[in-house]
Amino acid sequence: MLRKKGQLFIVCGFLLAAIAGCNSGSEGEKKAVTVDSSGSAVPGFTQIFDGKTLTGWEGDTTYWRVEDGAITGEITDKPLKTNSFLIWRGGEPGDFELIADFKITESGNSGINYRSEQLTDIPFALKGYQADIDGKNVYTGQNYEERGRTIIAFRGQNVTLPATDTGKSVGNIWNAAQQSPSLGNTDSLKSLIKVNDWNEVRIVAKGNNLKHYINGVLMSEVTDEDTAHRKSSGLLGMQVHVGPPMKIQYKNLRYKVL
Repeated sequence: MLRKKGQLFIVCGFLLAAIAGCNSGSEGEKKAVTVDSSGSAVPGFTQIFDGKTLTGWEGDTTYWRVEDGAITGEITDKPLKTNSFLIWRGGEPGDFELIADFKITESGNSGINYRSEQLTDIPFALKGYQADIDGKNVYTGQNYEERGRTIIAFRGQNVTLPATDTGKSVGNIWNAAQQSPSLGNTDSLKSLIKVNDWNEVRIVAKGNNLKHYINGVLMSEVTDEDTAHRKSSGLLGMQVHVGPPMKIQYKNLRYKVL
């Protein structure tokens, strides 16, 4: 990635033994207990951010830090050439559930990538599914495949992606997507997302079914039958996007193997 040099960090071995084998999905790993934002116990989930440091995560510290107990990505006077990710080094989840609280400025563009692969020629770049998030809530809740099929499901859509040799991205939208009954009107769903305030995002990935929730409401669903393009496991990371100055914060990240 072409950018000004920032301090980089790499962290190995961390957190709890339950996370170390996140791909295996053993019962022992599922017994970790954490709490939600209200302080209530949530069985089976493990916190993957300690609230103080970026231990267990890797990224460019020009853009990523911890502030006020939250993972914070910010672009100020050091613009990006390409999108940059803070990558979780706890494994490559396959079937999992992730819940996090996020807050983004109005000009912000971010998202949580999962089942992704890291590019070798561009630092901290991921390719894969993304739970999209933006400050104006135009795209928040949709499924966008970073460096892949682009938009595969808008907010409010329940989509099947068939196997295809001819599919392509047209106007940043995967043209082979087949929509099933709607999950709701996109503007009505948008009204449930708070602006410049904390919201909750929840990702449920199981088999080839991918669901994105915001504040407990299902915003998009994808059933990916395209075996040539889909991924069954991969890296998890958060994005700062090319564009104007912005700030995104994530906290209370809870993860569970399914």
